[in-house]
Amino acid sequence: MPEAYVIDSVRTAIGKRGGALSGVHPADLGAAVLQGLLNRVDIDPAEVDDVIFGCVDAIGPQAGNIARTAWLTAGYPEEVPGVTVDRQCGSSQQALHFGAQAIMSETADFIVAGGVQNMSAIPISAAMLAGREYGFETPFGDSPGWRERYGEQEISQFHGAELIAGKWDISRLDMEEWALRSHTRARQAIADGTFSAEIVGVGDVLVDEGPRETSLEKMAGLKTLVDGGRLTAAVASQISDGASATLLASADAVQRHGLTPRARIHHLSARGADPVFMLTGPIPATRYALAKTGLSIDDIDVIEINEAFAPVVLAWLKEVGADPDRVNVHGGAIALGHPLGATGTKLFATLLNELERRNGRYGLLTICEGGGTANATIIERLG
Repeated sequence: MPEAYVIDSVRTAIGKRGGALSGVHPADLGAAVLQGLLNRVDIDPAEVDDVIFGCVDAIGPQAGNIARTAWLTAGYPEEVPGVTVDRQCGSSQQALHFGAQAIMSETADFIVAGGVQNMSAIPISAAMLAGREYGFETPFGDSPGWRERYGEQEISQFHGAELIAGKWDISRLDMEEWALRSHTRARQAIADGTFSAEIVGVGDVLVDEGPRETSLEKMAGLKTLVDGGRLTAAVASQISDGASATLLASADAVQRHGLTPRARIHHLSARGADPVFMLTGPIPATRYALAKTGLSIDDIDVIEINEAFAPVVLAWLKEVGADPDRVNVHGGAIALGHPLGATGTKLFATLLNELERRNGRYGLLTICEGGGTANATIIERLG
């Protein structure tokens, strides 16, 4: 099968809610990361076959096919099209998958895959609130078919995370210790300049704003999200703003342009799980990816799994048996933030750079997604 090669992958620094990126229009956020990516590669932007972006809640300034408007805002050729996809928190990872599939099918030579999200401008609840104006209590509407299958159960990430903590017997302290680990590692990575190779500037914003100094004692003083629950805001991902993008190329394009790929796509897939638990998808997605490739979890040198909530990662660790020292080694979304539609290729950039730093061979990216799905991507470092 034809190969899809990774030429480069970048992201903006991730802004906190109401922070330095909150007033930046999503089209300009997307344009900044597109310019940052293509300024690092010696190709004519007109050579790009398609721009595929992830974005969740594509309303307001994120509506109207943000992939296309970001490309045009960047000043790039009008003949290059764009398309926006929504697989919830895995949207830009799915954009990457679609791009790789286009190259592997030999229908494209260059694809830019990425994502953008300004959650300060459009909170995660915006789509829900818009639905309630029409009398709907969930994004699924008042569906008799849905209710026949799943009853009146609450469908939310918060409820799902609580269910996961209960089913896998993950204590509040377990989660808070993981959250502290995330902040500590992220702050150290920033101090060491670890992310500098993957971050492109939006103005003078070059440093992730989310990581903070905290402690188990501070976390213990927070109220739980629901009475009798285990989760607090300290063990949840942060509302964030940012963008990310990756350039994929065919073997022919690599040869014609004299490019040096950094990695190749070894495997890509998506799997589903219980939509009420919602966030357990990375467990079957990882198992499926390993079975399809014949790899074991010990063959994977670096792993990025999105920290939507601490119990997502902790339950996954219990089920797949990964070495925690290879997982989210520079912190995760609890500290660094989760700009929904941009998170997939944001984590991909971090994965790629860390795989190179460790001189590793295989890297795994997996993200839980609304609706009970998850993507899994395995890359193989080249060079």
